Amino acid sequence: MTETIAAHPIDPFAADALNAGEGLDPVDPAYSHVLRIATLLKALPVAIAATLVDMLAIRPEGGPYGLLTVAAWLLGTIIVVTFPSRRAQRWGFKIGDGQLRVARGWLFRVDTIVPFVRVQHIDVGQGPIERWFGLSHLVVHTSGTHNSTVTLPGLHSDLAAAMRETIRRHIQTDFA
Repeated sequence: MTETIAAHPIDPFAADALNAGEGLDPVDPAYSHVLRIATLLKALPVAIAATLVDMLAIRPEGGPYGLLTVAAWLLGTIIVVTFPSRRAQRWGFKIGDGQLRVARGWLFRVDTIVPFVRVQHIDVGQGPIERWFGLSHLVVHTSGTHNSTVTLPGLHSDLAAAMRETIRRHIQTDFA
């Protein structure tokens, strides 16, 4: 009788566990910097507002001046430093076998498979922060109305263009 040893399960809390176990390719590591800058731009007004509330409302009342400011800036720093890299590590994709697979998330996992025969058109977009890091995002528009757009961010610009071309070739051969 042959004994088979079960493979050790992948630690679900490891950063690369979500995509590595499923054979998905990760997004470009520079995408975490894009997310970090975008998160900073969103957190900065909140921290500034907390500082103003601290100065204009709490200080005149004789309350614990500076506590709200320190808490807001500390929380903002923690969010900007930790969350973007974790979010970037939770994206994965695979192109092949006539389909594009995009998976994202950790607590709420979304795994989308787009058959090439359902694709209407493909866009490659690039915002100013993405452009700075040489990244783009691929947008695949499918037939249908609900969830008819699948976006894959964090791709190197050359890879995004190559993926668009691969999908376009499949679309042409399917209808030729």
